[in-house]
Amino acid sequence: MPPLQPLCLYDDADPARWIGREVGISSWHTIDQEMINGFGRVTKDWDKMHVDPEWCHAHSPLGTPISFGFLTVSLLTVMLNECHIRPHDEVATFNYGFNRLRIVSPVRVGSRVRGHFTLQDIAARQPCRYQATYAVTVEIEGEDKPALVAEWLLVTDTAKPRAKLDARIAA
Repeated sequence: MPPLQPLCLYDDADPARWIGREVGISSWHTIDQEMINGFGRVTKDWDKMHVDPEWCHAHSPLGTPISFGFLTVSLLTVMLNECHIRPHDEVATFNYGFNRLRIVSPVRVGSRVRGHFTLQDIAARQPCRYQATYAVTVEIEGEDKPALVAEWLLVTDTAKPRAKLDARIAA
């Protein structure tokens, strides 16, 4: 399935009409050993299951290094950015956390992953401040099970209000 056309969700006259619909699919990202080792360095996590290919070949039930689960989580930002759904007048977007996050399957070194984003909710918290909830699935190319499933919350501040969303504040 080809990626969706870029959708600037907040620039739609009524962004709430996208609730329940897939609003973006990222490009593929290759998880290579250099990326895994770099993440291990930054997080000071030297688990052999991730950073020692020789050990993995000899001892791991998977026979190969796997990505850190939190490395997969950390790629959500770049994956969402590739979907171009942020507003043209964005002041800032804040990661508000997760209602749900499951690391479902290991991502083997050399695998490619991509994110699928479905809008679950979008509402004004106050004028020019909007909270969006996305159902996220990180797909592993060629695998039946995803790497990750999550319900991710983001708060975005914009320079201009969105009338249809702001009208929902009082509702």
